[in-house]
Amino acid sequence: MKLIKRFIPYYKPYKKVFILDLICASLLSLIDLAFPQLLRFLQATLFKEAAAVILARLGMLTALLLIMYGIRTFCKWYVTYQGHMMGARIESQMRQELFDRFEAFSFSYYDSHNTGEMMSKLVSDLFDISELAHHGPENIFISVVKILGSFVLLLRINTALTLCLGAVVICMLIFSISQNKRMRATFSDNRRKIAGINSALQDTLGGIRVVKSFTGEEVEQKKFTRSNLAFLDSKRENYRQFAFFHAGNNFFEGLMFITIIAAGGAFLATGRITGEDLAIYALYINIFINPVNVLVEFTEQLQKGMAGFERFAEVMETMPEITDSPDAFPLTEVTGVIDYENVCFSYEKEETVLKDINLHLDAGKNVAIVGPSGGGKTTLCSLLPRFYDVTAGSVRIDGTDVRQVTQKSLRSFIGIVQQDVYLFNGTIRENIAYGKPGASDEEIFEAAANADLLEFIEKLPEGFETQVGERGARLSGGQKQRIAIARVFLKNPPILILDEATSALDNESERYIQESLDKLSVGRTTLTIAHRLSTILGADEIIVLDEDGIRERGTHKELIRRGGIYEKYYRMQLGKV
Repeated sequence: MKLIKRFIPYYKPYKKVFILDLICASLLSLIDLAFPQLLRFLQATLFKEAAAVILARLGMLTALLLIMYGIRTFCKWYVTYQGHMMGARIESQMRQELFDRFEAFSFSYYDSHNTGEMMSKLVSDLFDISELAHHGPENIFISVVKILGSFVLLLRINTALTLCLGAVVICMLIFSISQNKRMRATFSDNRRKIAGINSALQDTLGGIRVVKSFTGEEVEQKKFTRSNLAFLDSKRENYRQFAFFHAGNNFFEGLMFITIIAAGGAFLATGRITGEDLAIYALYINIFINPVNVLVEFTEQLQKGMAGFERFAEVMETMPEITDSPDAFPLTEVTGVIDYENVCFSYEKEETVLKDINLHLDAGKNVAIVGPSGGGKTTLCSLLPRFYDVTAGSVRIDGTDVRQVTQKSLRSFIGIVQQDVYLFNGTIRENIAYGKPGASDEEIFEAAANADLLEFIEKLPEGFETQVGERGARLSGGQKQRIAIARVFLKNPPILILDEATSALDNESERYIQESLDKLSVGRTTLTIAHRLSTILGADEIIVLDEDGIRERGTHKELIRRGGIYEKYYRMQLGKV
């Protein structure tokens, strides 16, 4: 009931369509119910008249029936088209809400959730919800009208026979409700298992180059086979329960016909029902059983839709960890002074990554951060644009706590170049323009020139309109990195984060990219996470960070003279250990 109450408000924008859909569904049901009753009436009146009278009135009767079935045809069209469109619009609205919620989650959500599972919720779950949104009210409404209408008419024909029929229906209802509970668990398990398949598929195809290079096809096939067979096992249990459900209901349907034949024959023999009424009764039985069958078939759709909506509601009820405070204001001007004051951070309560970090960066200064993997370098930089929030302490820009300003305005003043460059499937122009939506061709051209991309682009037959492929698959590492740099040039932020931007490149590419990065850093407050120490020799200050916090700080020359951790790292990279 909680899920149903949560689902109902999605019909509100389509209230008129929904009401008209139910009106059309009512007319469909009433016309179907009217035909046997009309036949019974004609049999008792017109069809007992002389042939001439019957022929004289047949034209009017035919016209009346044509009007009735013309109305029925329109109602069927409306229910089929507008009803489905209402379901599709609800699906579209819910998909947008779900996508927006995924976009609102912080990095911590994506650290613990798989992309394949999220895609399953966005696509297959919402399709089932759409089908339920349309067929649910319509099927239930039509079926209830037909069942109640035919039951009342059956009572008018013969009360005793209808009560016998009602006893069978009650038994059928009890069976259906009990079996429904078992089926719901299997449908929920189906959803989890298909999400597992999507997860395995996304993981394998996303890393297909690694799979091929390590000849890991058999390993991936085994992983996928496990997910696939787990889904098959889930479907086996689902269909087992579903088969029992259908077989049981089919038995009760047969029991209805047996009841009509046995009880009807007894009542006919004792004169409690006429042969004509028993024939009409048999017509109504078909009208009565048909909506029962519809409800039985609808059960699968209901369970799929509710299982999907349950997963949808679970995401929508998960609140983003990082949100703008109610009194957050937009950051308007930034000079680039950065302060980390007594900063502590942990991903999990028992796992402290940063502890009592105090760091000051003057505007326009270039500060490099070095240290072992897992020492918190990337985490420290991720706190500045609020990809994560501090556990204790504060991060400030120009004296303002980053939690006091809107995330959008905060991140508009920060540019990031990462080691793992992500390019969207599109053109070089589109990927550079991502740094500033709506940028002019001149601005894009200038950004590419600043990133030393023009010579490469001019050699391409399609120039800026060249497709980069999925994740930039058609470009080299250095070319992708230059596009990432061009993005930031276009964005032109006062604060820059360089997260091991050259560590994955060869020496020649690194040299050229480093020149572009040096050009990009001019006049900006820059935080550089460095793996290769040769790239930070000219930094204004170097911070040595490990799991115990800041261990050393100073210029390259100062730290070398001191002979501590940094000097050890430097000697190791020079091969002089």
